[in-house]
Amino acid sequence: MQRGRMHSVRLFIVVKGTRIRACSRVERAELTEGRLYMGKRWIMHVDMDAFYASVEQRDNSALRGRPVIVGGISERGVVATASYEARQYGVHSALSIKKARRLCPDGVFLRPRIAYYKNISLQIRRIFANYSPYIEPLSLDEAFLDISGMELQYSDVREIGKAVKAEIKEKTGLTASAGIGPNKFLAKLASDLEKPDGFVLIPYGKEREILAPLPIRKLWGVGKVTENKLIAAGYKTIGDIAAASPEMLQAVAGNQGRHLFQLAHGKDTRTVESERRSKSVGSEHTYEHDLRQREEIDGQLRILAAEVARRLRRQGLMGRTITLKIRYTDFETITRSYTFDSAGVYSEKQLYFSAQKLYAKNTLGAAVRLLGLTVSQLHSLAVQENLFSEDDVIKETVTTVIDKIQRRFGTQAIMKGPLQAVSDDGFKEDFDKKE
Repeated sequence: MQRGRMHSVRLFIVVKGTRIRACSRVERAELTEGRLYMGKRWIMHVDMDAFYASVEQRDNSALRGRPVIVGGISERGVVATASYEARQYGVHSALSIKKARRLCPDGVFLRPRIAYYKNISLQIRRIFANYSPYIEPLSLDEAFLDISGMELQYSDVREIGKAVKAEIKEKTGLTASAGIGPNKFLAKLASDLEKPDGFVLIPYGKEREILAPLPIRKLWGVGKVTENKLIAAGYKTIGDIAAASPEMLQAVAGNQGRHLFQLAHGKDTRTVESERRSKSVGSEHTYEHDLRQREEIDGQLRILAAEVARRLRRQGLMGRTITLKIRYTDFETITRSYTFDSAGVYSEKQLYFSAQKLYAKNTLGAAVRLLGLTVSQLHSLAVQENLFSEDDVIKETVTTVIDKIQRRFGTQAIMKGPLQAVSDDGFKEDFDKKE
């Protein structure tokens, strides 16, 4: 029986005197005392409260009760995390540091200690492992857990969430908000309803009742643009979305309409992926000064292409979809994507030329403060060796050597020369032809 299907029956083996172990299939086991249990699917989402800022307040008592903002310190930086004291001033993640200083002049601004936060995150993840073998980390401060069957160890499924929160508090001194529901969407939504230090359960049969009065921005995937479109069309609450038809929603939100309709009814078929493979590989830079000249922008696109290509090679991956992110000085952000029919792209040359083409399409001509380049629809790098010319083999060998030098001495230790206007594999010609 395949694990995680919505309409399949999951089996759980419960052994007396031990912690429950959820099973995805009927496994061979020697049971002296035990039973098979057919249980409901329960997903828990745990989100640490203002994680970076809370760690800093925990470690420094002088910061407790004060507005703490963690992020880039320069005027061009952005907020990574703001304590709840800082949020009262309107400071939030992704806000520019310049605006954060204006909103909260008495705030304490700190650089992030990512390596330190990672260690604490691993500590929290070990706590999660006490409650489920199926853990899907989303970032350093949040994760999904499939806790189906664990209710057999507790008087009520709510006790599982309380136990996780209590153990995190005991072992780390930090608070977390948790949500439990029949699926990932409902669990994540529940964890956000009573922050900080909150806990909410959305039980079976109560999905639509709880969802109906909530604003449409609570639906997974609804950003500002989609929200404005839906409000303009008369949809203000999730209940309004649920009362509509998929066709009506599709007329407003395009292909996303059917997805929103399913979510509004509390339906989400996604499973907890305990061994997640990277869905994308990318890099982005926020610049100390605005980029205005095309030559300047091309130079930064080249740097981004080299970084992403290096990361793809390191993981042995290639991808079919390339996305360019552009943020202008007024913080307006646009993305441009292109998907290839071929197996995919992976080289610096391919990425650079695609980024150039994407940048040239529908740009506003304004100064740029951030550029990002991402490759998605990933799969294993597969190039037929017999298609390599002698020159190609030499190029690949040189690239490997450059990667090793840069890993040891830094990316500036050695740089490649100018790229040719046309790639050897016909990539640029294919791009032009398909447009």
